[in-house]
Amino acid sequence: MQSKIIEELQKYSNIAILGFGKEGRSTYNYIRKYDTSLKLTILDAKDITLEDNNVSIKKYNNTLDELLPYDLIIKTPGIAFASFDQKRVEEELKSKITSQMELLLKFNRKNVIGITGTKGKSTTSTLLYNVLKDQLDNVFLVGNIGIPVFDKLDEFNDGIIVAEMSSHQLEFIDESPHIGIILNLFVDHLDHTDSVDAYHNAKINIIRYQDEDDYAIYDKDNKFIKEKDFSLFKGKKLTVSNEEEASIYIDKELNIYAQGEFLFHKHDIITQLQGDHNLKNIMFVLMVAKLYNLDMLKVLDSIRNFKPLEHRMEYFGTYEGIAFYEDAIATIPEATINACNTLKDVDTLIFGGMDRNIDYYLLIQYLQSSSINHFICMPETGYKIAEFLDEDKVIKCETLEEAVDQAFKVTAKGKVCILSPAASSYNQFANFEEKGNRFKELVKNHVSN
Repeated sequence: MQSKIIEELQKYSNIAILGFGKEGRSTYNYIRKYDTSLKLTILDAKDITLEDNNVSIKKYNNTLDELLPYDLIIKTPGIAFASFDQKRVEEELKSKITSQMELLLKFNRKNVIGITGTKGKSTTSTLLYNVLKDQLDNVFLVGNIGIPVFDKLDEFNDGIIVAEMSSHQLEFIDESPHIGIILNLFVDHLDHTDSVDAYHNAKINIIRYQDEDDYAIYDKDNKFIKEKDFSLFKGKKLTVSNEEEASIYIDKELNIYAQGEFLFHKHDIITQLQGDHNLKNIMFVLMVAKLYNLDMLKVLDSIRNFKPLEHRMEYFGTYEGIAFYEDAIATIPEATINACNTLKDVDTLIFGGMDRNIDYYLLIQYLQSSSINHFICMPETGYKIAEFLDEDKVIKCETLEEAVDQAFKVTAKGKVCILSPAASSYNQFANFEEKGNRFKELVKNHVSN
């Protein structure tokens, strides 16, 4: 496959690598491993230094016109075109855009299980990878999980590739994986796409280009998925639901059935993955395990042994009698609601972040009727939501340091304090990981001081 990708790139005389972060560097290194003479241009907003006579480095100023001269643009996921004229993007730019993910699918899509969704992608991808590798040889995990496709490309052979796919990675592809999974759709990433529809349509690309012998697996209960006409797509449809007649479902007695066969009772699935949303994620994994004819008892063991990923309702200790959880990955309202519902004993919620014009009506309703006693609200969205909450419960804090200090003062002993932002962290932090790690550090340091 690697030779086919290099041969594909060698067809073009004017190639640009757009974005030179982790994936952009991975693309450059991979090309240079097999072809040291291919002419490349690197476009990035930051200053780049490379000792390579066949590379031209240009400052990228986020305009459409500076991209048009190239025959092929290998785009990294973080580069957004939302500010561009979308008609021009479609007519003049789209045909020039490719990516590591699209090149993988173009030459090896039958071996790929792609997983997308607004929430749960990393957990489900990692869990599925663990389930498969516990019973099969030659299984790989790549994609939005933080592992560029090209970093593993030479190892794939005929292995199974579990690929976490973000909307950014799916936005411009015209290939779909053999198994395409849509966990859920909510409102998110309006800073990257120009509309909710554009964001959701990017996600749907994971099944849009499938053939009749491919599989499209999706959540039948999700509000936004229900609005989509899946009859337009060729892949075999497999649904996940809390209602009977789905391909895999859980009934009122909490029994889980897949394609008419009883698998497990909910209480058989002893796992550290808490909450009904994670049970749904597990059901997706069970559906794929059935397709691969895995030993389901061994699957159950793999699920039981799975350790949750960082920053996802992560319990990291009890300090001064308060149980602290870090849920910085919760960047939309639905995720924060899920976290509070799952943990139940939440006495203090710390939330707020960058304003991306997401509708917070559901979260406001939830918080107004919840038993949570303290809302520590942070800029920007926390301050906006605070206007609709009981002022006696609201504490406004400019910084995370202030928020942690207040949390120790107000949270009742034996109860839970959780950081679950319901918003992006970019207004004060580089990403959700940085915010989550800083929160844990501040809590631990507060005690040691």
